[in-house]
Amino acid sequence: MLLVAAIILGSFFAFGRHSGRGPTVAVGESRGDTVSADSRDATPTGESAPVTIATSGDILIHSPVWYNALDNGGGSTYDFAPMFEAIRPWTEGVDLPVCHLETPLTTGEPSGYPSFATPADLAKGLKAAGWRTCDTASNHTLDRGQEGVDQTISLLEESAIRQTGSASSAKNAARPLLVEAGPLTVGLLAYTDFTNGGPPEGPWSLNLLPADEPASGKAKRVAADAKRAVEAGADLVLVIIQWGDENSTTPNDSQMALARAVTAIPEVAAVSGQGPHVVQPIRRMNGKFVVFSAGNLLSNQSALAGLPAETQSGLIALFRVRTAGDEPVVARVDYLPTWVRLDDHLVEPVKWGLRNDKANAEALSASWESTVSIAGRGSRIRPIPRRLDRQGFPAEPR
Repeated sequence: MLLVAAIILGSFFAFGRHSGRGPTVAVGESRGDTVSADSRDATPTGESAPVTIATSGDILIHSPVWYNALDNGGGSTYDFAPMFEAIRPWTEGVDLPVCHLETPLTTGEPSGYPSFATPADLAKGLKAAGWRTCDTASNHTLDRGQEGVDQTISLLEESAIRQTGSASSAKNAARPLLVEAGPLTVGLLAYTDFTNGGPPEGPWSLNLLPADEPASGKAKRVAADAKRAVEAGADLVLVIIQWGDENSTTPNDSQMALARAVTAIPEVAAVSGQGPHVVQPIRRMNGKFVVFSAGNLLSNQSALAGLPAETQSGLIALFRVRTAGDEPVVARVDYLPTWVRLDDHLVEPVKWGLRNDKANAEALSASWESTVSIAGRGSRIRPIPRRLDRQGFPAEPR
């Protein structure tokens, strides 16, 4: 009964941020952008075996999610690990998995929307799932003030998870996060374009690129951070941004302008976005891949909460990096559509779910169709599975 009540009550608290951030434009709409869902460029010759960096959607812990975790832990601890079990091949099995932790962690009483405080045990669940790096720049980062920022960083460190996007001091904020991915050293930069928490203790508390500020000025900051990462030893820099209008599957003007400016930075290899709680397109701008939004990875959002059905879906973006000569480049992006089963908040790769969760086959097929229609596909942008058969099952033999 507790679980059922939590899910019902959670439908009223399945929200994450404001909307109405300004007009939207269709991807590829005029303004001189070079934007395409498909690149016909030849694959570089003499390249090494690919390195894979995986990013994913929002981990947004509403109260029904942590009630389920409490059930998993027998009522004494919060066990989030089972929720990630089905996606472990794409977290443990890649060179560098990066999670997007939207809500602050706490050792005190948990709370959900509008001011989140997520049980500390989530850090252990993330570690058990295979993540060793997370970004913590979101509109909810400051929900619990600087104390929440500091506690989140400390709890992640206790689980041997490194993070970027928020900091406990100016000194720590100035230190770029460098992470090994196979033979490469990757610099990770993370930002948010909005905060609905209180004012930061200092400009170092949260990496903020306000949506209403000119893209040129924001890009200068990103360029300086990227240059610092390269000087510290990064072979490749990935920029992660929480941005966009809530529940919109189309990037808005601010996203488009910032993506255009950031992909023009020589040191930046690709951009991965979150924030709208729904999937947005994967495109190329200035010859570099931009995942505008990976949707939700884990949350209680869905049509049952009066939200778009797409909020129950997300994707794991797999940036395939190859090295031609001395220069690593993101050669393509594969992506794994995901869907959240609300009764236990299991994050299901649609490919896995269609084989193992027959009761939800229709919803899973619809989720895959929606995600792929939005994210797009091409010779260098590929969903996993590539297609479904007539019965709605993965058409690939594996």
